[in-house]
Amino acid sequence: MTRLQKLLAEAGLGSRRTIEGWIRAGRVTVGGRPARLGDRATAADEVRLDGRKLDLVDGPAPAELLLYYKPLGEVTTRSDPQGRPTVFDRLPRPSRGRWISVGRLDVNTSGLLLLTTDGALAHRLMHPSSEVEREYLVRVRGRPGPQVLRRLLEGVPLEDGLARFDRIEAMGGPAGSHSGFHVVLHEGRNREVRRLWNAVGFEVSRLRRIRYGPITLPPTLRPGRVVPIDPSRLEELRRLGPAR
Repeated sequence: MTRLQKLLAEAGLGSRRTIEGWIRAGRVTVGGRPARLGDRATAADEVRLDGRKLDLVDGPAPAELLLYYKPLGEVTTRSDPQGRPTVFDRLPRPSRGRWISVGRLDVNTSGLLLLTTDGALAHRLMHPSSEVEREYLVRVRGRPGPQVLRRLLEGVPLEDGLARFDRIEAMGGPAGSHSGFHVVLHEGRNREVRRLWNAVGFEVSRLRRIRYGPITLPPTLRPGRVVPIDPSRLEELRRLGPAR
C-alpha cells in the first residue's frame, strides 16, 4: 500500500502538497470515509475526490512535460473569480492525469512556464531546497547605478526574509528612461523579482522568464504557444530536486 498523497500524485492529479490540502479539507474519501493524512491505499481502493471516483492504476504514470510561452494577461490558476483567461485554457489534454504548473507567473509576467503530469516532479522542482535557477529579462524605469546593483546582489530585506539575485547583467542598447537586465535567482517566492527591484526604488515595467533550470524558452516560440518537451529531459529535471 502507498501513502494516499503519493498515490494520487503519481496519477498526475496534483503535487503532494496540493493533495495534502485536499485531504485536510475533507475533499478526498477512501472506501466511503473521509481520508486522513497518513492513510494508505492501493489503485484497487475506491478513492473519490469531491465525490468523483478516481481511475487509479498501480505505479506511476508515464510523465509528460510541456513548455508553454505564457502571454501577458493570463493567470496560472485553473479558474479565476475575475473571469480572466488561464494558462490551462490553451493546453492539450494529457494522456492521463492533469497538467500541474511548476511554479507560477503573475498576470503581468510572460515567458516560460513548465507543466507536467508528474506531481512528485512538480513538488521537487518547486521545493525551496531545490534551488533551481530561474532567469528573467527585466526592464525597469530609470537608470540604476552600480551601488544599486551591488545591493541587489548582496541581499535586500523583504517582508519574508533576505533576498538577492545570483547574477545581474545589463542589456545593451541606447540609453533612455528604462534599463534592461538579465537577472538570475534560485528561489521561487511570490513576485520576488518585482519586489527586489521595488525594494531598491525601481519599478519593473516588463518581465519575461526565459529559463527554468536547464530548460530555455525557444527564441522562435510565440506567446500562447506550447511545445512538448522530450521525455529524456525528465530525468535531468528530477536530478535538480532535493534529495529524498
